[in-house]
Amino acid sequence: MASLRLERVRELLKREIGEVIRRELPVNEAGVISVNDVDVSGDLHSAIVFISILGSKEQQKHGFEVLVRERKRIQGLVARSVVLKYTPTLKFLMDDSVLRGNRVLDILEELEKTTPSLVETDPEDEEFGTDPRP
Repeated sequence: MASLRLERVRELLKREIGEVIRRELPVNEAGVISVNDVDVSGDLHSAIVFISILGSKEQQKHGFEVLVRERKRIQGLVARSVVLKYTPTLKFLMDDSVLRGNRVLDILEELEKTTPSLVETDPEDEEFGTDPRP
């Protein structure tokens, strides 16, 4: 389990990196970039920034290239606003967890539509805590 300090630094970096990206990278150039999470090493020398980019595959690719190209500038802007002994070296990774989560929800919805209800319920038994089985 991460220490409380690491957790606070992680949240602070997540918020500030997101703000710098929003402020410094134009949407028409890089797309809509969202910072999903930040994983900070124990010594605070490095941080992995998990991002997602809304748009087509081409927009995602271009947005990621812009982030990699502007990494040092983003890191410098974060260093100015977040006072730490060491400013972590940032590494950006695409996070597809939102897409995977949406895919799981789509599959569950499809199963719900195609599979009939396994338990027949009586409308009178729909109160909380009642079991419709005999």
